[in-house]
Amino acid sequence: MKTEQIAYFESPGTENTDHVMGIVTERIGQGGVRHVVVASSSGQTAKKLLSKLKGSGTSVVVVTSHCGFEAEGQCEMGPAVEEELRAMGARVVRASHTLSGVERSISRKLGGASRVESIAEALRSLFGQGMKVCVEITVMAADSGAIPVGEDEVIAVAGTDSGADTACVVRPAHANGFFKLQVREILAMPRVH
Repeated sequence: MKTEQIAYFESPGTENTDHVMGIVTERIGQGGVRHVVVASSSGQTAKKLLSKLKGSGTSVVVVTSHCGFEAEGQCEMGPAVEEELRAMGARVVRASHTLSGVERSISRKLGGASRVESIAEALRSLFGQGMKVCVEITVMAADSGAIPVGEDEVIAVAGTDSGADTACVVRPAHANGFFKLQVREILAMPRVH
């Protein structure tokens, strides 16, 4: 049996970022995790994490949204930021959201909701936006080949809007094996979402 503490934040948001970074660093120090996957649109959260983990030997994968997510033809994270993150030692993954992708286009055009969007909404409603994003970016990183899939565990870090307010230890899976994914430890999350 393993007994651990979970950090529960009173509200979601950027103000929790530094605390999440400390929790992630502490968990890495306990061993058993060699990869961290972090969601980042502007690069700020990723830079904080990379600075915190510098010299730890931990592989950091930054997952950012696909071009066109916010505005057609536009990428939220610019090439200069991507290069800076790579220079800091990160691998950058830009991919379509696993839990929406083309399904969102169908829903917008025809109405209703897809099964994939239902999974996203269930995660969001039960555990908050940060946990939904943690699950999603882990699959995106796995599908890109940036993290191992199988029994290796990774830490996923995400937030509700910007910054980080959620972290968990995950057994990764590919999108076509989604139900093999397991959230094995919740390290931090907002109580209210």
